[in-house]
Amino acid sequence: MSTQWIIKDADGNMVNSIVADEDFVKANYDYYEVDNREFIPPMPTEEEIQRTWRNTELERTDLLLLLPDHPDKDSLTTYRQKLRDWPSTGDFPNTQPTL
Repeated sequence: MSTQWIIKDADGNMVNSIVADEDFVKANYDYYEVDNREFIPPMPTEEEIQRTWRNTELERTDLLLLLPDHPDKDSLTTYRQKLRDWPSTGDFPNTQPTL
């Protein structure tokens, strides 16, 4: 079973963190300990959240544009262009484009 390990130097300073089997660590390193630190992923920034929303909106509306008789095709085309332009405007990330 693989475990997260802290590899240390002779003075006890951390030099690396690896995932490996205990036998591998014991065979290759003189100083080590199990890494019990809890990994907390960083929170996404507001820009990252809004880009994810924008990408989802573009994906959601992709197939609608392929319908030649979609009743709001012109509005949808304009909306998608606003979505693509949004990150380069002063409104980003505070004001989402609307359909």
